[in-house]
Amino acid sequence: MKDDFAQFKKLLLTLRGKLVGKVDSMQGEALKKSRQDASGDLSNVPIHMADVGTDNYERDLMIELIENGEEGLRNIDTALEKMDDGSYGVCEICSKKINKERLKAVPYAKLCIDCQREEEIDNG
Repeated sequence: MKDDFAQFKKLLLTLRGKLVGKVDSMQGEALKKSRQDASGDLSNVPIHMADVGTDNYERDLMIELIENGEEGLRNIDTALEKMDDGSYGVCEICSKKINKERLKAVPYAKLCIDCQREEEIDNG
């Protein structure tokens, strides 16, 4: 199992690195757009209502993507902490071991596949 932990830890760290880069990039892009809006740069202010709607949609989408990325980072960090305390790979609901195939697909999984299905059914 130690070899498996090393493999999963490497996978988690790789995913974390990629996600940090994406989140930082999206935050930089969102900040750049905010600065243009705040500066009152009229050359970048849309005139047509459809442009305003598109800009709002893009901003909202960017915010949602950033939030999803940050949640992913929290999940990865939690999984890494669980590796340190010995609880990695154990379902938080039923306390059974999470299948290796599931961990390969979702290395930060908190629930076994059966409990995950039940959660999704319960949450609609």
